[in-house]
Amino acid sequence: MARGSAKAPAAPPSDLDARKATILEAVVVEHIDTAQPVGSSAVAASADLQVSPATVRSEMVTLEREGYLAQPHTSAGRIPTDKGYRYFVDHLKSGVLGNVQQHQVREFFANVRGEVEDVLEQTSTLLSQLTSYTSVVVGASHAHTTILSVQLVNLDPRHHLLVAVFSDGSVVKHSVTPAFESSHVDVTEASRQLHALLIGTTLESTVQVPSRHDNVSALVRESVSVLHAEKPQVDGEKVFIGGSSKVAQVFDGVETVRQVLSILEQELLVVSLVQDILDQGLSVAIGAEHGFESLSACAVIVAPVTVDGQQAGAVGLLGPTRMKYREALAAAEVVSQHLTRHFAGEDDRG
Repeated sequence: MARGSAKAPAAPPSDLDARKATILEAVVVEHIDTAQPVGSSAVAASADLQVSPATVRSEMVTLEREGYLAQPHTSAGRIPTDKGYRYFVDHLKSGVLGNVQQHQVREFFANVRGEVEDVLEQTSTLLSQLTSYTSVVVGASHAHTTILSVQLVNLDPRHHLLVAVFSDGSVVKHSVTPAFESSHVDVTEASRQLHALLIGTTLESTVQVPSRHDNVSALVRESVSVLHAEKPQVDGEKVFIGGSSKVAQVFDGVETVRQVLSILEQELLVVSLVQDILDQGLSVAIGAEHGFESLSACAVIVAPVTVDGQQAGAVGLLGPTRMKYREALAAAEVVSQHLTRHFAGEDDRG
């Protein structure tokens, strides 16, 4: 799958004068709604310009010359270019989800339960339902997130349960079965030491385990060993795709649909796509901006999910460059905010 080099953040296009900006916005909005080239008469009728179609036509010719519009066929209307969409998005006023959608999001996060993977998968379905686009939800491996809580529970003298809670909301449980018997007091003290030793560290951190030869120290050493052995199994982001079937509904051309579906089937490429966009400091990547040649007909919206100041994943939407940016941005932002609060353990019923 062809992939371009990483892109620097797109330089903001120079400001257009008010009339050109209004005409460009009218073309973008009309083309998003109809998927058809937009003529000067339609713009003159829809935009509050109080100028003739001939004047609008002249301004559209200038916008085409400056790279904001393109004319697919002679005598046809104009369509926005990637540069035109970029100007539109950069000057877009924040959108707000409708009351029904807001209620749907609140109800979802007030009632969603399960392990992190279950929540992420259900969230991808929710985000796709809120929009007409395919959703991507990426959850970071908890190998890179900090430990918020750790506890060793005594089940019987030679069987204990180690429970660790990570900053991304994930919970890991392991059996600790030493070759010696331990009292309830020993396990309680080992749990206290584990808490002091591991809170704020990650599975990649180096911790100084006690070297003393007693039951408590041996329990601490074995618990740390068991927990850190988790890292090879979880090293890698979790990816969940919602609404893959919508690709065929929103894209024109069989080959484009095939290429988009091919990308979505490759988790590493999806993670790379989302992370590269975030690294550029963008919330929207349009056309070639994301560096994936096969997705040049696409726009990708991303919003990070953070826990305790650390990125714990991201939510995104993938659609055509003529996607409904205002609504899609609002949906991604609201879902990422609720997912952040969910993983932080905050009440989401408000």
